[in-house]
Amino acid sequence: MYYDENLIEDIRARNDIVDVISQYVHLEKRGANYFGLCPFHNEKTPSFSVSANKQIFYCFGCGAGGDAFTFLMKYDNLSYPEAIQMLAQRAGIALPEEEVSETAQKARDHRRILLDINKEAAVYYYKMLHSPAGKAGLAYFRKRALKEETIRRFGLGYAPIGWDLLTKYLRKKGYTDQEIIDAGLAVHDEKGGTHDKFRNRVMFPIQDVNRKVIGFGGRVLGDGEPKYLNSPETMIFDKGRNLYGLVYAKNARKGRFILCEGYMDVIAMHQGGFSEAVASLGTAFTAGQAVLLKRYTDQILLSYDSDTAGTKASLRAISILRENGMIGKILHLEPHKDPDEFLREEGAEAFEKRLREAENPFFFEIKQLEKQYHLQDPDEKTRFYREIAKKLCTSFEDPMERENYLQALAAQYGITQELLREQVLHLASQGLMKEAARDPEGKTATKVKGDGREDPKLKSQRILLTWLADEPSFFSEASRYLSPSDFTDPLYERVAEVMFQDLAGGIFLPAHVLSLYRDEESQRRISELLTSTLAEVKTDEEKKRAFADLVYDIKKASYEKKMEAVTPEDPDYLRRMIEGKKELEVLSRNLRETRM
Repeated sequence: MYYDENLIEDIRARNDIVDVISQYVHLEKRGANYFGLCPFHNEKTPSFSVSANKQIFYCFGCGAGGDAFTFLMKYDNLSYPEAIQMLAQRAGIALPEEEVSETAQKARDHRRILLDINKEAAVYYYKMLHSPAGKAGLAYFRKRALKEETIRRFGLGYAPIGWDLLTKYLRKKGYTDQEIIDAGLAVHDEKGGTHDKFRNRVMFPIQDVNRKVIGFGGRVLGDGEPKYLNSPETMIFDKGRNLYGLVYAKNARKGRFILCEGYMDVIAMHQGGFSEAVASLGTAFTAGQAVLLKRYTDQILLSYDSDTAGTKASLRAISILRENGMIGKILHLEPHKDPDEFLREEGAEAFEKRLREAENPFFFEIKQLEKQYHLQDPDEKTRFYREIAKKLCTSFEDPMERENYLQALAAQYGITQELLREQVLHLASQGLMKEAARDPEGKTATKVKGDGREDPKLKSQRILLTWLADEPSFFSEASRYLSPSDFTDPLYERVAEVMFQDLAGGIFLPAHVLSLYRDEESQRRISELLTSTLAEVKTDEEKKRAFADLVYDIKKASYEKKMEAVTPEDPDYLRRMIEGKKELEVLSRNLRETRM
C-alpha cells in the first residue's frame, strides 16, 4: 500500500516520538534527550536515547536507530505500511482506502474469516479444558507441572473426543463447513460429511508475532496416533515462516533465542524464566524461520534431542543460521532428554549454567565429523584432516576468524599449523575458499579500514554532517565551499542533499532523511550520525580550525575520487591534476580567512 509523503509527514508530526516510545520503554529526561533501557538488547545501564527535537531514537549500545515508524517496525515486527497505519490510528488520522481488485478483496475477506475461526476455536478449546469434558487434558498439564497462569498465557486447551463437536460449535457461529476445513480445523470424511481434525488432544494454539491465532498443535491423550498433530498449511498458516512462542519470546530482549523441538519445551522454559524459547512447528528448521529470528537477534542456542535425529537437526540448523549470518551454539542437557525434563529435575539455576556452557557450533560440527573416522588408522586420520581443512575453507569469510580456528584445531588434533594451513591454501587455490560478501556492483564493502578503524575520509564527512545537524547556523559558511556531490559515501551524499535543501529553506528536519531509507542498516547509520556528540570545541579559533580541516579533507577526498576515474594515459589527466591541486591550494587559503 502506497501512502503520499505529505500524509506520512502529517502522521509523523502528530505522533511525538517520546510519547510513542514511552508506551513501551520507561524514559527519563537527561539534558536535551530522554534515556531508557534499550528494548532491542539486554542491558543494565540505559543507553537508549530519544531526541524530542530531532524526533529520532538511537541506542549507543547496539546501534538500533530510526524514527517512530522504525521503532514500531522493529519492536512489533511490523511492515512499513502497518507502522503507518498504527500511528495514523493513534493520531486519529483517516487513511485512504486501498483500491483492490474483486479477487484480491475476496482473498482478504477469506483470510479474515479464517483468522476469526481460529480465534473462536482457541476460545472453545480453552473452555473445554476447564469443563468436565476436559478433565483428562487438565490432568495432563498438571502432571507436567504447569501453573494455571501458564495455561492461560499460552491459551492451552482440549479438543474433546466427539467427532464433530467443534464443527457444530463453529456452524452455530455462522461459519460454513468449507470455511472450517480451509482453516485446517476439520476434514471431509468418506461419506461426504465433515468431522473435526483434532479429537481427544491437548491443544496448543499457534500465534504469529501479531498475536493472531493461525494454527494449532495437538498432542493425543492415550495411545492414539499420531502422537502430535499439527494444522495443515493454510492461507494463514505457513509452518516454515512461523515459530511457536515467538509472540512472547520477541519481547524477552535477552539478545538470544533458545530453539527447541516441542511445544512443551517452550512452555516449560517460559514458566521457568527463560522466555526467549521458541520452537519450529513440526518441521525441520527453515531459512524462513532464520530470517524471522534475525529481525530480533543473531544469537541462537540450539536445544535439540541428543539422539541421531536431533544431531542431524542441529547440524542442519547450524548451516542455515550460518548462511543467514547468525550463530547457533549447541545446548547440551545430558543426561536429560529435553529442557522440560531438565528444568523439572534440576531447576533454573542449573539450566542457566548449561546455557553459559553452550558449545561452539564449528567445534560441534568437527566432533560429529570425527565420529565418521577411525583416527587410529593413518589413512582415516589423513582423510579427517583434509575434511577439517575443507570445513575451514568453506565456513569462514573472515581470514582472521579462519586462522583462529585453524590454530585451535591444530592443537586439539595434534597436527602442525603449517601442514593444516598448507592444505587450506591448496583447497583455496581450487576455488573452495569462502569469500567476503560483495555489494551489487561487485565491490567489497569497506566502511572501515583493515585494522578496524573508520576511514578518515568518511569520518570527516560524518563529523561535518553531525556538526551541521547540531549547529545549523553555520550552514551558510559550509555551503560556500561544499556541495552534496563532494561527499564520497553514497549515503552521506544523500543525507547532505536533504540537509542542504532543508537548511537553505530555513530548517532541517532529520525525519526527512530517515524517510528516504527503510532498511535497518541505513536507519542505524543515519541515526548514529544525527545523535552523535562531538568533542567540545572551546574557542572560536579551535572551531575555525576544526571546520577548515573538515572542509579541506572532504574536498580533497572528492578530488581524489574524481581523479580515480581518469587514467594517466588520458590527455586531460595532467591538466585536471594541476587544476585540482590549484583549487585545493586556493581553498586552503580561503579557509584560513573563514568568517566563522
